[in-house]
Formats: sequence, C-alpha cells, structure tokens
Amino acid sequence: MNKSILIIDDEEHIRQMMRLTLEGAGYAVGEAHDGPDGLSLYGDGSPWDVVVLDQRMPGMDGLETLRRLKVINPRARIVMATAYASIELAVDAMKLGASDFLRKPMTPETLRNSVAAALAKETQETASSELASPTQVPPALPAIQTITMNGFSILDHDQDAAQLPDQRRFTVVSPAGNSYDVLVQIDEEALGYVERLTRRRLPAESSFWTELARGLLGDYLWNEGEIPLTKTLTLKEIRSEKLQIAARWPDH
Repeated sequence: MNKSILIIDDEEHIRQMMRLTLEGAGYAVGEAHDGPDGLSLYGDGSPWDVVVLDQRMPGMDGLETLRRLKVINPRARIVMATAYASIELAVDAMKLGASDFLRKPMTPETLRNSVAAALAKETQETASSELASPTQVPPALPAIQTITMNGFSILDHDQDAAQLPDQRRFTVVSPAGNSYDVLVQIDEEALGYVERLTRRRLPAESSFWTELARGLLGDYLWNEGEIPLTKTLTLKEIRSEKLQIAARWPDH
C-alpha cells in the first residue's frame, strides 16, 4: 500500500508543487489549506503516514498545529516547512515532536528526502519496539542527536584525546543515510572578541563554544543544504546576543 502524505499549507501553488512531487514518487497525497482544516482531515481516521506542515499560516500557525496533531497522535511524523527558519524555531519544533525541517523554497529532491527520512525514522522505531523486551537494556548511544534540519542529523561527540581544545567534532547524517565527520575550528579571533567585550576569558574547551559550534554547523546545513565541501568550518563571528550569554556562562 502506498504511504499517505498530508500537506498542510495556506499557499495553493506550494501545495500543488508538493502534491505533484510526492505523487510522482509514488505517495498518496491529501491537502489542507490551514491548521484547522489539517486537524480535521488528520483526525477523521485516515491513516496519514507523514504530515508536511507549513510554519507561517494565518490564524493557527504551524507550531500550534503541530502541538495539536501530537495530541491526536503522539507518534505522528511531521515535517515542518518554513522560509523563516532559526535555530530557536527548530528547537521549539523538535521539543513539540517534529521529525524534520524543510526549508522554503524547496526543491523536489529536498522534499522527497525529508519525507523519506521521516518514514525511515518510523520504520526504525517500529523495529526497535518489536525487538525490545522488558528485560532488555538499551544499548549505550555513541553520540547525542541534537537537531535535525532539512533531513540532516547532527550528532555530538565527547571531546577525545585526538582533538585540540579549540576543535569540535560532529557527525552529520545526510538524508540518504550517509555519515560524515565535520570539524568546527574555534578561531582565536572569536575567543579574543568575547574576552574583550565581556571582560572574562572563556577557554576554548568551554561548553559555550560547543554550543556555538553546533549552531554554526546547523546554520550551514540549513542555508546550504549540503555537507561542507572541506568537512571543516571555522567559528569566527559572534552575534551580539551571544555576548550576554557568554557573560553569564559557567566556567566549564
């Protein structure tokens, strides 16, 4: 049986593009023009496998629609689509249970990848629940998955002896399931800038720089939609709002 995808978006031409793309990939597709209409369709008993949900809609926005969809079905697979992305929005959506993020304007390939990634997560979770028993102890995870955007997952790694204090290593899993190690280098210029403006020295090994390095990589994946060509990024610039955080950050 074909997987069923529900599109919730207030722009008709966007819905049409997504419908044609997904139907061409073999999916059955339904459409809703706003949040309440989407909730009505989702709650009518139809077996929707994935919802592609626009964030910015008149009336009920995407986050509120997401929250209500999760009340109807806590296991709902929901891909948030937005042209107004930020790390804060991504974190809020992930906390509410979004499976993935999709950037507008999207290409047919990124749409198909995001839907396929959401379906793959459903398959993995189902397999895990079937294999688990009350006496089994879950295996320890080698890394912590921190955020998913445009079908990419970022996995954190603990600092190891091979890394310098001013380096952070992450594993990025692409929508196709391929893994790549990406190194974020913390530039001395950034370290000095924070020290000058906050009058305190946050050492390169501080978790503050880990947070900024992760944010830099997340922004890159969101804006570029691909793995960095050199597998390396350099953290040089610090946004002004981060200085207030740096001033209060613990020493470790």
